[in-house]
Amino acid sequence: MGWNWETAQELWPLLMEGLRILLLVTLISSLIALALGLVVALTDRSAPRAVTMPLFAVMEFIRNTPVLVQAVFVWTAVTMWLGTAASPMWTGAIVLGVHYASYTAEAYRAGIDGIPKGQWEAITALSLPKPRAWIAVLLPQALRRSTPALGNYVIALFKEVPILSAIGVTEMVRQVDGYAGLNYTGALEGFTIAGLIFLVVSYPVALLMRKLEKRLAN
Repeated sequence: MGWNWETAQELWPLLMEGLRILLLVTLISSLIALALGLVVALTDRSAPRAVTMPLFAVMEFIRNTPVLVQAVFVWTAVTMWLGTAASPMWTGAIVLGVHYASYTAEAYRAGIDGIPKGQWEAITALSLPKPRAWIAVLLPQALRRSTPALGNYVIALFKEVPILSAIGVTEMVRQVDGYAGLNYTGALEGFTIAGLIFLVVSYPVALLMRKLEKRLAN
């Protein structure tokens, strides 16, 4: 069967609703990933080994296991604990955010390690309190170096949200699957339009991140 414009028109509202859910999950997950990743990176720099070693092991485990397995496991475990079905959207958003926090932490860590040695020596010479040194001197420089990588991780996170359809998150792919399963048609139109929407949303952001990376490098 070929392309059907009537089917595409019927799918459009479903895809827009799926896009709304997708963007909402991306926003929640990104905020978690960026905030938690920074906490992990700062903890790694300042906490004793009794804290950093277990934290490193947890982050490595999260980074090296599939996000799909993590989402299904957490959703099933929370559902069993609550005795009722957990929210797929919130469960998936939190799992995806924590998963990507293991990557953003590395980006932050690289930014911190890239701060010139003279800056650390100046802080010591001036006897700046640690909180002030981090907020006023170190973090602004680290964030400047980390921003391009963090932006790329947000784009990658956006493209991974459809994985959460496995636990019932009704983003675009789930919407197309539901329509095609009910009507025995629409897969061609739905997945084509969904793919184009992903391209339209993510490509301009990728271009912006490249420009930002070049600007920060100067």
